[in-house]
Amino acid sequence: MADWRIRPASAGDVEAVAELRAVVLRADLERLGRYDEQRVRQRLRDGFAPAHTWVIEVDGAFAGCVALRPAEDAHWLEHFYLASHLQGSGIGTAVLRRLLEQCDREGTLVRLNVLQGSSARRLYERHGFTLEREDPVDVFMVREPTSTVREE
Repeated sequence: MADWRIRPASAGDVEAVAELRAVVLRADLERLGRYDEQRVRQRLRDGFAPAHTWVIEVDGAFAGCVALRPAEDAHWLEHFYLASHLQGSGIGTAVLRRLLEQCDREGTLVRLNVLQGSSARRLYERHGFTLEREDPVDVFMVREPTSTVREE
């Protein structure tokens, strides 16, 4: 696995993230008949919250992002995008594991939605997410916190 790290996002990261989102989601959105070149980027810009977002860097270069937005009864895992050439390398799994371990320590439920037919759904299922509900476009999933046993 390549050398990776996550760092807090800044407002200046929004365009790189919006572009990555457009590239990564294009095939799934086209398959669903939902791809719009401007809208896919604007939706990211409209929902981008640097305070809850991290940028993923691989070998010092921008490679992706992930957000964990607190909500009333859970955290929402959002905007989890990794450059296509890095998908399947273990980096996404490692990033997800780190975030879920934090949520487990806090006892926090995690929710997300993924596009129907997206291969990302398998990643989430391997990490304990289960179907909550779905519609023709989105699959909404939830993960209960796991209890961790601490050695003393």
